[in-house]
Amino acid sequence: MRFFFRSKQFKIILTILISLIAVSIIFGVIGSVISPQSDIVGTLTAPFRSTLTAIKNGINDFKEALSGGNEVMLENAELKEQLNTLREELADYEKISKENEFYKNYLEIKDQNPDFEFAPSTVISHDTSDPFGGFIINKGSTDGISAHDPVITDAGVVGFISDVGLTTSKVVTVLSPDLTLGALDNRTSDSGIIKGSLELNEKGYTKLENLSRSCSVAVGDYVVTSGEGIFPKGLLVGSIETISNDKYNTSLYASVKPFVDFSELRDVMVITDFEGQGSILSKEDK
Repeated sequence: MRFFFRSKQFKIILTILISLIAVSIIFGVIGSVISPQSDIVGTLTAPFRSTLTAIKNGINDFKEALSGGNEVMLENAELKEQLNTLREELADYEKISKENEFYKNYLEIKDQNPDFEFAPSTVISHDTSDPFGGFIINKGSTDGISAHDPVITDAGVVGFISDVGLTTSKVVTVLSPDLTLGALDNRTSDSGIIKGSLELNEKGYTKLENLSRSCSVAVGDYVVTSGEGIFPKGLLVGSIETISNDKYNTSLYASVKPFVDFSELRDVMVITDFEGQGSILSKEDK
């Protein structure tokens, strides 16, 4: 085979191929002047001209496809931008709708207590060292939150603010022995003290203690705040589940199941001000 490449025949074939390529290029360039049908040269070069035309058309098609691809890319980018805008608008709408729903649930409380000032807050973390479900909210002193402010949901009492930072606060729940509040049986007006206990906390209950043995409380009755302590009057606490003798004295106590579901707690409302709040705190300080 190597001798063939050195032979005279190979050199002749190579010369012919180079000549044909050169001719096709020349006539491709001056094709606009010499018509393929005008003379014999045009006839001879027609196959080469067809090849060049096909190549040229292929290049043009590629350019058009590339241009169309760019347009599609631009359209896709615009559509993505519009989609992102719509997503942001939807997120804003859902946020506003959620806030409206959140506030709507408190309208009745506000209507009944026009003196209440509210600060809506969100639970951002739970105190894992607190067996009574204490947690942290995303509001603090810069939002008007103060120590001892009551914390509620539309379902009822959650607890109170125990510690306040600039932008966060800690909440002690109604399940904790650290919370003490005056309470009433909503049906009979029998009074007692709500105070959490470790034993009842295991069931998710709190305790209504210091009930008179002559009281008329019954299982299923609602318990509400009496207005004695740091909580305003009339807030729902929970329902009475059991009634028992207090082993430490002659009184009775009732286990109370809070209306608030602490396992599902996400958003709460802090009562930052209400009529008589200052006088209650002053009495406690004395």
